[in-house]
Amino acid sequence: GLSQYSSDPRTEWDLSTYTTRDQVLEAVRNLRYKGGNTFTGLALTHVLEQNLKPDAGARLEAEKLVILLTDGKSQDDANLAAQTLKNMGIEIFAIGVKNADEAELKQVASEPLELTVYNVLDFPLLSSLVGRLTRVLCTRIKEKSSKESAGSAVKDIAVNTGPQLSPTDLKISAVTSKGMHLTWSPPPSPPKKYRVVYYPSKGGTPKEVLLDGAISSLRLSNLTSHTEYLVSVFPIYDTAVGDGLRGVTSTLPLSAPRSLRVSELSHNSIRLSWKAAQGATQYLVLCSAAPDGAED
Repeated sequence: GLSQYSSDPRTEWDLSTYTTRDQVLEAVRNLRYKGGNTFTGLALTHVLEQNLKPDAGARLEAEKLVILLTDGKSQDDANLAAQTLKNMGIEIFAIGVKNADEAELKQVASEPLELTVYNVLDFPLLSSLVGRLTRVLCTRIKEKSSKESAGSAVKDIAVNTGPQLSPTDLKISAVTSKGMHLTWSPPPSPPKKYRVVYYPSKGGTPKEVLLDGAISSLRLSNLTSHTEYLVSVFPIYDTAVGDGLRGVTSTLPLSAPRSLRVSELSHNSIRLSWKAAQGATQYLVLCSAAPDGAED
């Protein structure tokens, strides 16, 4: 499977889209590069929530490997998102090109770093990594598979495994210009934690809050006024992540002054008065001469 990202991750194809090597190579040849920002944390979250699901072709019994390819430093918290994946047994390989931050690559990647972190000076040099990376990936899969067949304690990672693990009935209320209140109904099996992610639908830095699994409500504050927000709530278990609840709502515009009145006119001055706008700390008053021909 492959996803590209900038400020908005995009799935190019799922794990189950193609069934032969030739089909995958043809898809790569037809791939159009997506420029833009570097929200690596959001991209890793997208892979977990969208690409590592059974209906996207992720088999529960198969090893989960993510190869991150980046040419810059992340503009959001990549480490937190990566840690969520690694805590679920998903192995991350980090490959940097050009201006990638090597310290960040080492934070994001799984151990041992000498096998999972790579960095090259330019895109053409990526070809030099293919042979070694292929051998490392195949060896890691074989090692894990042999441990399982020998009866080692390798935990299965269930991703989005059904309604018994997922909350329902997300409600968004008490919406203001700066905040909103979220509530949801917990699943039959209480999670260890909830992860709430929210960001403006037209692009912006995603933010997230981790809550104890016993809590099923949250007040979001310090939002931008008159802006549409995407909200997701994910239950996190020791060995699984349930399906997320998603919602969309817009914050209210800032309140406006009302009932503008003009009084005390003279040949070079006027007095203005209005009803106050709730929460306003200052007012900006603009004036200009009326267009030619307008009434004085």
